[in-house]
Amino acid sequence: MDLEVTDSADLSREHYESLLDAAETYREALVVRLCGDVGLRPTELTELTIDSIEQVRIDPPRYLIRVPAVDDGADRTAYLPTHVERELRRYARSNDLSTDDRIFPVTARRLQMLVSDVADRASELYELPALADCSTSDLRQYFAHTALVDHAVNPRVVKTVGGWGSFEALEPYLAEPTDAEIVDAFDAVERPSGPAHSRSRTRDEPMVSDDSVIRLLLAASDRYALLRLDVDGYVERWNRSAASMFGYRAGEIVGTHVSTFYTDAAVDDGVPEQALSAALEESGSETEGWRVHKDGSQFRATEVISPLRDDRGRHRGFAVFVRDVSASHEAFETVQSRRDELEGRYAVARAHRAVARSLLESTDHEEVETRTCAALTGGQAYTYAWIDRATVTERRTDWRASSGIDPTAVDSLVPEQWTDGAATDDGETTVSVATGVDLAVEGGVDSSAEVGNEGALARVPLPYGDTVYGTLTVATDRPQAFDADERQWLTTIGKQIGYAIAAIRRRNLLLSDRVVELEFACRDDDSFFVDASEQLGCRFELDSLVPISESTQLYYVRLQNASPADVFDLAADDPGIDDCRLVETDEDGWRVEFIVEGSSPTLTLTEYGVTVVDAVTEGGVTTITAESAADADLRTILAGLRSGFPNSELVGKREAERTVQTAREFREGLEDRLTDRQEASLRAAYFGGYYDWPRESTAEEIADAMGVSSPTLHNHLRKGQHELLRTFFDDPSSEDIEPSASD
Repeated sequence: MDLEVTDSADLSREHYESLLDAAETYREALVVRLCGDVGLRPTELTELTIDSIEQVRIDPPRYLIRVPAVDDGADRTAYLPTHVERELRRYARSNDLSTDDRIFPVTARRLQMLVSDVADRASELYELPALADCSTSDLRQYFAHTALVDHAVNPRVVKTVGGWGSFEALEPYLAEPTDAEIVDAFDAVERPSGPAHSRSRTRDEPMVSDDSVIRLLLAASDRYALLRLDVDGYVERWNRSAASMFGYRAGEIVGTHVSTFYTDAAVDDGVPEQALSAALEESGSETEGWRVHKDGSQFRATEVISPLRDDRGRHRGFAVFVRDVSASHEAFETVQSRRDELEGRYAVARAHRAVARSLLESTDHEEVETRTCAALTGGQAYTYAWIDRATVTERRTDWRASSGIDPTAVDSLVPEQWTDGAATDDGETTVSVATGVDLAVEGGVDSSAEVGNEGALARVPLPYGDTVYGTLTVATDRPQAFDADERQWLTTIGKQIGYAIAAIRRRNLLLSDRVVELEFACRDDDSFFVDASEQLGCRFELDSLVPISESTQLYYVRLQNASPADVFDLAADDPGIDDCRLVETDEDGWRVEFIVEGSSPTLTLTEYGVTVVDAVTEGGVTTITAESAADADLRTILAGLRSGFPNSELVGKREAERTVQTAREFREGLEDRLTDRQEASLRAAYFGGYYDWPRESTAEEIADAMGVSSPTLHNHLRKGQHELLRTFFDDPSSEDIEPSASD
């Protein structure tokens, strides 16, 4: 079949690329390529299958396509470029085609229309009107022109692969030769014959040798080196890439053993010999490790060692390829360090949550301590944990809870610079840290655990207000432990434990059927009331104690035998008294209000879960009557009191049954204290909405409903409210006051 030449035979490479760019589907681009790069006709495309492709060369891979006979023609073979072969197979896989399924199961006319649509689209997109008339025939002409003119393929080959019947059909694509082309064509005849001149380079032959490519790659960077060793591992050949990487000139290094490039530790461990032996046994080996420059500096490298053999298989040495991976190794180390840091933080956060859960589940002081230690060592954050309770008798710790370590082994870890008790700084809890501590102690952990030789300790107090219940110490071998964030977490944990202990002590006191009545005597002049009573000869009797904050309490006391003015003068000079004022005066003395800031004997006892019932200060002695739960640790309470006020002692104690008052008894007792008019006024005001907010009724409206004046109603309400509050706060003196009939 002869080729009909049209004006479209001058389809340029740019125009052909425009057609490919205008293809909107993978199928359209593949049809254009099979016509323009392979030279197939539409009728041949309709019969094409994957089974028609045949690989005829392995390295490098090359393919042919067996074109089936169509239109009474003969079978033929076409050349299939590698990139088109990949696209064909990809298309077949994406459409789930078998090897004998037709790749384009449509008519030839449909494929011609497909190419026409692509040409119209390219003409509009790139404003190239000539492309609008491009057809499959023009694409075959482009294939012939490119092969004959651009790539100088043998015309006989082009005729065969394209299916043209004669050379005359190809002649229109061959331009008339110029004088220069004639001279160049016969120039080889004038040259000496030889292998280099006996043939011309074909399209598929490489322009440069593999060795040239390797040299170019090595010269492009100083991070790669290639060297050769003899059979014993001594440097035999040295090039510029190796000199650039290691810093040695050829005269300095040739004849030197490869161990020169390894660290002293690696040489002592026999690493170079092991690498060469592994390369021989396994026909090559790849390792990564530290290597050494001429100046002694180290860098991280991957090393590939391959044995060299001659035609008979005899060992002739080694080829060593070295790559400097210091940059990627440093990046990896940075990421690894950051990951370890984040894992450490996460472990600390998990330990914190575990402690919070254990505090909620604990029911007594001892359980708080043991559960806390177990929670802290239950993960990866801490190896050991222990709590020393602030109960000291003759400088000996009476109680220690621990986890991960035997309590008797703790003393060998504690550094000498640490002192017993809590660390405080301007009222703020601080964390003490000791580094370089040998954690591998006998009785530390079970034999299956792995603990580093060196680690760090951190100690934090367990405070509640001004009271410290003990200290928590944790040990870890994590690197970079106890930074600012972790110290803050430990401080929070210490406060949570202190709050939990205080809450449990108070809860146990409230729920206990039996209480212990305690009597303390405090002669410590650090207490304002002790000091004032001794200087002025006065007497203070506590009426009520109102907690304002963790460290502030409101005292209402009865003052006798000294004027308030003299007491206020002393209070002005005492840093523990924030403010004071006179509340009322009666025939027996004065009721005075004090705002006490900071530590005081009553506050300390309260923080240890003790309820202060009464306190009388006279003659330089404060006698405090208090109640505690029957199972309370009295030695701990007394030690806590003495830690702030050393001149204190327990002078008496006795067990008593707690009187349980039912709601009915409480109500009946209250009704006995109220007159009928007081009770009626309170009921009318309550149910009439006087106490709602906003009020549903005014005092005048309630008074009108009751048929009394507003001042009378207010008088009944005030006295009734006073009795309600006095009964609630259990004022013992109220029991001796009977309501008068006039009320």
